[in-house]
Amino acid sequence: MTRPPAPLRALVVDDSVVVRGLIGVNLELEGFEVRTAEDGLEALEVLETWLPDVITVDVMMPRLGGFDLIARLRADPRTATLPVVVVTGRAQATDRDLGLRLGADDYVSKPFEPGDLVETVTRLARHGRTPISE
Repeated sequence: MTRPPAPLRALVVDDSVVVRGLIGVNLELEGFEVRTAEDGLEALEVLETWLPDVITVDVMMPRLGGFDLIARLRADPRTATLPVVVVTGRAQATDRDLGLRLGADDYVSKPFEPGDLVETVTRLARHGRTPISE
């Protein structure tokens, strides 16, 4: 008897309980196992014992913001290849460029269309990081 495949796993990091809930529920409806964190430090605590297939992260959060979290993820061999999607209200091109330079795989501005975000997260969770060609 063949076992069904394990669900894809996502860590949703945002200081807004509403945004965490919105992203989490939409991913769960697509079959994801979802865990949440309210800032970068809590995300690092979760990652000590549980590795997701993809992470969504806000930029402006207390204690440890999204850009600093991405830098830490990329510096740690355990998490260096985890796909990261920035989901933020900071929509300026300079913020987007910084996020991508730090190692984010995609950058989604709030407000966002939940279906589009789920599609992006699912693609990255299934296929992993895409190397950026020079």
